[in-house]
Amino acid sequence: MSTSSEFQQAAESARHMTSAAVETTRRVEEKAVKDPIFTKIDILSSPSMRVALPFINGGAAGMVATTVIQPIDMIKVRLQLADEGVKNGPKPTPISVTRQILAQGKVLDLYAGLSAGLLRQAVYTTARLGFFDTLMGTLTRRATDKGQSVGFAERATAGLAAGGLGAMIGTPADLAMIRMQSDGLKPLADRKMYKSVVDAMISITKEEGVRRLWAGASPTIVRAMALNFGQLAFFSEAKQQLAPYDIGPRAKTLTASAVAGLFASLFSLPFDFVKTRLQKQSKRPDGKLPYKGSLDCFYKIATQEGWGRFYRGFGTYYFRIAPHA
Repeated sequence: MSTSSEFQQAAESARHMTSAAVETTRRVEEKAVKDPIFTKIDILSSPSMRVALPFINGGAAGMVATTVIQPIDMIKVRLQLADEGVKNGPKPTPISVTRQILAQGKVLDLYAGLSAGLLRQAVYTTARLGFFDTLMGTLTRRATDKGQSVGFAERATAGLAAGGLGAMIGTPADLAMIRMQSDGLKPLADRKMYKSVVDAMISITKEEGVRRLWAGASPTIVRAMALNFGQLAFFSEAKQQLAPYDIGPRAKTLTASAVAGLFASLFSLPFDFVKTRLQKQSKRPDGKLPYKGSLDCFYKIATQEGWGRFYRGFGTYYFRIAPHA
């Protein structure tokens, strides 16, 4: 076959494909004009959207929850940073911390770090819930093929994996949020006065290096895995256990969320405490950091402040976690 014949066949084939594409586009446009709702549903049911929706829904839900609970998170962080290295003394409470923040500035100071919190949720929660939904879908299909149902072990494994992957991706935004929330604890002359999460991340990178953005990554990942083990696994398990009972779907969801939030808080708070301390720390006048790493931080808090310190602010932490469950 000559080269010119090949070109002619290719051109003819391309012409037919183009005509078919134009015709398909025309039909879609006509369908959109006649029935726009059907067209929207058809787009949402496409394979690509079915894959993307768990990630989009997860990120959007996490960002809404973050906006609502940001003041609670601010109080939680300040409770964890209070009396660092001191075992005895007056114990701060959520009310006393709130009063202190308001006395030093404005009501909006309770929302310090909100931009970092939103970025963290856009990255972390999108990945976490998206990965969990994808993993659960795969595990469910495998179990169905074998004539079985997904058990607690599979849900727990999916939750741990999803939490770890999401935390690694979201650590820089998490660190920026802690820095923005703790900046008000420094003397006025030493404060960075971060304008936004981008400003905080640029400042940290310039002064401490890119690697510093992943400071506290280990406890952040372990905390996320413990958090997800409690949130996602126990939420699914609680809903399954509540299925036989004659209560409304909303009551079942709220009850399952409360149970999941409780277990998530119990499992993850010590790691969250260490994460906050590691991400907040900066070099002392001698050029050394207060903590060498996660294990050193755990050891110093336990010996200098007592084991109970890891669960300081448990109630505040629970109310911060429950909406995400």
